[in-house]
Amino acid sequence: MQALAADFYARPVLEVARELLGCTVEHGGVAGVIVETEAYHESEPACHAFVGLTPRTRTLFEAPGRAYVYRSYGIHALLNAVCEPEGVGAAVLIRALAPSEGIEAMCARRGAAARSSSRGEGRPERAAPRELELCSGPGKLTQALGVTLQDNGGDLRSGPVRILARAPGWLEPEVLACTRVGITRAVDLRWRFCVAGNEHVSRPLPAAMRGRRASAAGGHAAGRRAAAGGRRRG
Repeated sequence: MQALAADFYARPVLEVARELLGCTVEHGGVAGVIVETEAYHESEPACHAFVGLTPRTRTLFEAPGRAYVYRSYGIHALLNAVCEPEGVGAAVLIRALAPSEGIEAMCARRGAAARSSSRGEGRPERAAPRELELCSGPGKLTQALGVTLQDNGGDLRSGPVRILARAPGWLEPEVLACTRVGITRAVDLRWRFCVAGNEHVSRPLPAAMRGRRASAAGGHAAGRRAAAGGRRRG
């Protein structure tokens, strides 16, 4: 798979956010397919670029196709792809991945992060997360990939963080649009995009997917009850 060209990102951020679904992020020998994104634009107050050019937001205004990595709540490094023409502050937050390469390394990194966060105050250490939970959130996926603030400003074509074109099997994903997560401003904008039905999408799930999960769970439960009834009758 080829890395996405710079002109892929030099378009309206909402287009890029949708079309990044199914693309692959790779870093340091591990990789995952993008299954969830959020778009941010300088015109709306949830975007860091809304305040204008500052030392923190400088990368957002640089050439499209750069990695914008920032610290969230003083804990997690979050990965974004800078979009639109240079001078416009816009980016797509990579919110969830389906792990595809280097899963053992991802587990080790996420397990180490869990153990580190569990130390102190007599709290028990947490086990390494299951594969479904490895990259089901923007802070989780950067831990799994080993992405840090040092990757801020990097070229997404040449690395160290690279984003590759959609792989076979991901060429036309079904996309759900809903409101973004964890913000208090511009909350009505439906700028969160998910691959419909994918189990790696972060919580809270979009309403449409919650309905699907509930139906699937109900079907599985009914099947188990029917099987148990058949065994009892036998």
